[in-house]
Amino acid sequence: MSYHFPSHAWLQALEEKLNTDQQYAKIAQNWEGDLAFLIEADESLPEPVVMYLDLWHGKCRGVHYFTGDKVEKEAAFVLTAPFQNFERVLSGDLNPMQALTTRKLKVNGNFPYMMRNIPTILDFVRCCQEIPRG
Repeated sequence: MSYHFPSHAWLQALEEKLNTDQQYAKIAQNWEGDLAFLIEADESLPEPVVMYLDLWHGKCRGVHYFTGDKVEKEAAFVLTAPFQNFERVLSGDLNPMQALTTRKLKVNGNFPYMMRNIPTILDFVRCCQEIPRG
């Protein structure tokens, strides 16, 4: 089954993936911090979307999907980018670390903490990439 990105169904599939992936559980066992994706509208996405994930010690404790550009849940980390940049990361056309360092994905939150946890970030992205999109 494939999921439209971004959508509530894709986000729920990611939650299930994170909670069943043993590799992610091990790598992210010390991660503490929820995350929101603020996906800006562009020619491919008519309105902004916010996807929120409550991430804690290798598990996802819940997700929320919002339309509009307001992050309705306080998140330790907010990643902001146009839809096309998120899509390029998910398809593997843009390295997630390069996206962060070149500000193609903007980070609001403790950037040094994220940099100390690069393996967690990369494995999180792997899980995102493994959710079939269609």
